[in-house]
Amino acid sequence: MKIRRNAVLPALVCLVCLAGAPGPTAQEAGSSGAPRKVVIGTVMHWFRGEYPGLDARLGEIAGLVDDTAREAERKYPGEGLDLIVLPEQAVTIGRGNTAAERGVKLAGPVLERMGAAARKHRTYLIVPLDLDEGGGKITNSAVLLDRAGKAAGIYRKAHPVAALGSNTLEGGITPGSDFPVFECDFGRLGIQICFDMSYPDGWKALKDAGAEIVALTSASPQTVRPAAYALFGGYYVVSSTPRENVSVFNPIGRVEAQRKEPGALVHRIDLSHAILHWSPTLEDGRSFTRKYGDRAGYVYYTDEDTGVFWSNDPATPIMTMVRELGMETSAEQIERVRKLQEKVRGGK
Repeated sequence: MKIRRNAVLPALVCLVCLAGAPGPTAQEAGSSGAPRKVVIGTVMHWFRGEYPGLDARLGEIAGLVDDTAREAERKYPGEGLDLIVLPEQAVTIGRGNTAAERGVKLAGPVLERMGAAARKHRTYLIVPLDLDEGGGKITNSAVLLDRAGKAAGIYRKAHPVAALGSNTLEGGITPGSDFPVFECDFGRLGIQICFDMSYPDGWKALKDAGAEIVALTSASPQTVRPAAYALFGGYYVVSSTPRENVSVFNPIGRVEAQRKEPGALVHRIDLSHAILHWSPTLEDGRSFTRKYGDRAGYVYYTDEDTGVFWSNDPATPIMTMVRELGMETSAEQIERVRKLQEKVRGGK
């Protein structure tokens, strides 16, 4: 399978410029193994009007999960879903103005209804909400449920925002301080929430911890920053927002899939992939098609001279294909050339 993209590359934040030459991504480090296909769903949905009550809101969200599962079956019959991402504060947005008014416990209706939705479709599900953790502590959180509907972990927004003229963070939200990477059966998942996009610390921590996918549950439909962080981190970024777009950004910072109207976006990626830069023998990817046909897939961007390549053949890992064609990954090329440069300079 071959896909070409010619969209303009978004401008990059300073973090990418300062990062230096990238090493192998977490995915490339594991690309010597068999293909690892992951089917991801994300949702654009605006929770409009007055808050309908917790039960009604949970029913609305369960309907979105059902819609996403139907789209997955339409697009990838029989493959199921591995992950669904929902917009920021999906459970509690509109419930009140202060954090205390919005906050709900995880135990009880939230875990019961959302856990049932995850079990029904055998998918990991990210449930965003203002989480009442007791003792007056309310966090803007994203709860990760596993395929059995059990809580597998919680990410608490590290950078809640304060409105102009206010010294209160989102009506009294307590900021989180950790950036966990969750070990899912499909790979290593990180989470960021909306205004976290304005700070690089979480994105760097997820990169350093080997995240392969970062779910961005957000109220803001930004694309420049997520694209930059995807390039910096060498991971996929999957956004869920209420408006404008929901997107899947690949590890070279390009939008690989996008939806611009309300509804579900479902996209399949491969976490055993290789990033290749232009070379005469690559022929913009045609050399893979000529040798392997549909056993290999890729997205190649001629305006970036770079592509993401993967194997569709469980018996032939992508790095086996790369070696059989006498090629090297972009990270390997950068390191090989760096050593040559140092040698000419008289260094190591």
